[in-house]
Amino acid sequence: MTSTKKDPVLVILQLTGANDYLNTIVPYTNSLYWDNRPKVNIPQDLVLPIDDELAFRSEVEQFKDIYDKGNMAIIHGVGFQNSPRSHFRAMDIWHTCEPESIGIDGWVAKVIRDLDPNGENVLKGVNFGQGLPRAMAMRGVPVTSVNNLATYGVFSSVRSLASEDERTQLLDSFARMYAPAIGTGPTMEYLGQTGLDALKGADVIKLAPERYSSTIEYANNAIAKSLKDVAQVHLADLGTQVFYTSHGPFDTHFDQSGSHAKLWIEISGALDSFFADLKEHNASENVVVMLFSEFGRRVKDNGTGTDHGAAGAAFVIGDRVNGGMYGEYPSLKTEDLTQGDLAPNYDFRGFYASLVDKWLGLDPIPIVGGKFEQMSFV
Repeated sequence: MTSTKKDPVLVILQLTGANDYLNTIVPYTNSLYWDNRPKVNIPQDLVLPIDDELAFRSEVEQFKDIYDKGNMAIIHGVGFQNSPRSHFRAMDIWHTCEPESIGIDGWVAKVIRDLDPNGENVLKGVNFGQGLPRAMAMRGVPVTSVNNLATYGVFSSVRSLASEDERTQLLDSFARMYAPAIGTGPTMEYLGQTGLDALKGADVIKLAPERYSSTIEYANNAIAKSLKDVAQVHLADLGTQVFYTSHGPFDTHFDQSGSHAKLWIEISGALDSFFADLKEHNASENVVVMLFSEFGRRVKDNGTGTDHGAAGAAFVIGDRVNGGMYGEYPSLKTEDLTQGDLAPNYDFRGFYASLVDKWLGLDPIPIVGGKFEQMSFV
């Protein structure tokens, strides 16, 4: 585990919809890239070279600056064998670490369980976004999910619900509304308990905006707002060690050139503001951000976009990250592709295990479901 005076914090940024690996880390000197991407490519005069083979797209100067400072690890060829090329199934696999069967428990929920075995802090794990990611779902593990921190409060904003008993009664009624669909017993009890945990989280997390003050101005877009919310809760010192949020959609079947650039400009700027905010408060040294997507996209473009693929890239960012490139960029040779896609060469569970073990200091085997190759990016 990395030596730090403060508890390690992991921020998970999900790139929803399958980010295009080839146009994120661009093999700009590889002729096979140009052969396969006659329409959907990043021109050589619009790249920011990493070395003489790979480059970032030119719009992400702030992202590249993080890499140049040695605070970003790029992990190549991440994925799993036999990609289903289905968003729902692939994301389910990433969320539960179960590529061969339908998983029940989320890997992030297992992390939260091991960080807080007695479930004493409902803010140990916080999601910023609508709903709750499958990765954070596990019976008996309390988590908090926030759509908008500024207005967060669940039922606490209903003036007539003055007491906890009244709010509990409303939650019980809410759970019973779903009884015909989900049945009674454990499932309904879980729904009710999840609601109670959310209420507890609302009462505590509302302190974060009240305590927050910063000179950093975040952009007016979804991921910037989410990362500002992460910063507010982190700086409020509420004991949160795992944050989860997402950005997208990266499902660029058409009009990829415009939409993909826009998404990465937003991410690049948001991450720059986020770390500047933490550094202003001397609170960045124990934070690591990881970025992943459910799979990459096909090697050949479809004229205006790209379709579902296999291997992708992941990123790890932070003051204590051992920056650089890890793993091998998958071959673009026809004979090396898997059904026309880049072949994964690094199991995503090894990526998770590296963070769980080397950053969070937990045993990764019960969390990721086995022993997988780790990398030393933290």
